[in-house]
Amino acid sequence: MIAFDFEYFQPTTIEDANNTFLELYASGKKVMYYGGGTEFISRARRHEIHVDAIIDLKGITPCNELSHSKGKVIIGAANTLTDIIQSNLFPLLTKVSRLIATNTERNKITIGGNITSHLIYREAIMPLLLTDSLVVISGKDGIRKAPINKIHAAGVQLQDDEFIVQIIMDDKFATYPHFNLKRTKHSKVNYPIVSLASLEVDHYIRVAISGVCSYPFRIQELENALNDSSVSPHKRIQNALSHIPEEVIDDMQASADYRIFALKTAFVELLTESERMTES
Repeated sequence: MIAFDFEYFQPTTIEDANNTFLELYASGKKVMYYGGGTEFISRARRHEIHVDAIIDLKGITPCNELSHSKGKVIIGAANTLTDIIQSNLFPLLTKVSRLIATNTERNKITIGGNITSHLIYREAIMPLLLTDSLVVISGKDGIRKAPINKIHAAGVQLQDDEFIVQIIMDDKFATYPHFNLKRTKHSKVNYPIVSLASLEVDHYIRVAISGVCSYPFRIQELENALNDSSVSPHKRIQNALSHIPEEVIDDMQASADYRIFALKTAFVELLTESERMTES
């Protein structure tokens, strides 16, 4: 049960959403944009957040677009993970999404909600980091587009008045060899100890990682180390591990040492699969 009252708005256009936010904000109300609602409901029930109003984005047509046209894959932020899985427009994102939460929860969790979540994992962002996707963002200053790699630093950075409308990527990335792996403490739908997604683009391995640090990451130096064929696979992995961007998580799910071990084994599997694909 949510222990506070709030106003609910469901605009049908981007402009209406922006105007509704600004009017509510100007009146001193705390406002939150709302997609699938799973995170809002769970956090409100735990008394972690309190808002005066929510603005539901599911009625906005561009936020629901899910299409492949003119060399682009367009993913509206209000699409659920189930929508994305069923469309299979980007197979790596499909595979990563299948391992997030339960089937019931995937019916509600939106792609926009997952990549802007307060949780540290945000696994759906990994394939998008690998494709240099563009994010379409709306706010009081209008529509802007930004590379996801530029606005992603310890999570997607948005102003209070902004929300994600769409994610756009080149369709060529849907055709590249890909690899994903998830290690959890118990069931496969639990929070990850290590979650890894990879694309091999023009014989170069791109890799994004979640569960190891306090945010998902893709690091150029780490990729360069994994791709350095002048040294042994063992040395490539050791060099890659030296580029982890911050202290490794040590919590009830797994110790820092175990997470590093799990990441090492994930890298071994990744390099083995890459070699197999090269030979085939």
